[in-house]
Amino acid sequence: MSSFLRPADATEPHPTEPRVTEPQPTPPPSDRRVYRPVSSHLAIAPPVSVVIPAMNEAANLPYVFKTLPDWIHEVVLVDGNSTDDTVRTARALRPDVTVVQQRGQGKGDALITGFAVCTGDIIVMVDADGSADGNEIVSYVSALVAGADFAKGSRFANGGGTDDMTPVRKLGNRVLTALVNAKFGARYTDLCYGYNAFWRRCLDEIALDCAGFEVETLMNIRVVKAGLRVQEIPSHEYLRIHGVSNLRAVRDGIRVLKVILRERGGRRKRTPRPALITGEAL
Repeated sequence: MSSFLRPADATEPHPTEPRVTEPQPTPPPSDRRVYRPVSSHLAIAPPVSVVIPAMNEAANLPYVFKTLPDWIHEVVLVDGNSTDDTVRTARALRPDVTVVQQRGQGKGDALITGFAVCTGDIIVMVDADGSADGNEIVSYVSALVAGADFAKGSRFANGGGTDDMTPVRKLGNRVLTALVNAKFGARYTDLCYGYNAFWRRCLDEIALDCAGFEVETLMNIRVVKAGLRVQEIPSHEYLRIHGVSNLRAVRDGIRVLKVILRERGGRRKRTPRPALITGEAL
């Protein structure tokens, strides 16, 4: 579906000008589009799906759902065989939520399961631990409708930040990011971050096939290899509200490294386009 940006009040006359009401021609059915108001100055046509992988996150979901914009098209909750009230809580908070059972066990499997049932033209990935602010979704969607194929969250771009990374994780992320930039011609400032958005059509280009936390790195590499337009979005990562993360720095860092080495040995689909940093022209 084509994307559109338009001021919500673009048709309002200047206060000093007389209001003139003229009959407007009715567009043919093929040209009619439903615009969703995002703010007082922005409306979009593409429907937006939000995918939330969750396992035993019942205590965090009220905070996560509270920040989601009311203009999104659908919320897809991927349940990783939770033993608490995750599913019941999600349905109580949002009766129209789409709940699917995860295939496999890792985060990669959960996201792949969720992506498969999305009906929106734009897909946004949001963690269920309360670390991501749903109010930032407008920035991701704005980048996509302005021309980007993939809007990549970054905690280290100007305006971003994190309350959750230990010094060891920061160092590991920096080293792995530099490696990806050197090997694939990217210019990322952050590699292992799960807050991203993209046009659904991009799934055909990146063909995800990994199970764990390394799925984020795989996506970042394959969008570059596919020559897709990437826009980094400054994002702030907050502390997990309740519970304990399943992330293990050394174990998952090794898995990320293996993905980088494997993808470096693979054949590129097209000449890669460097990742774009916020503020640069597409």
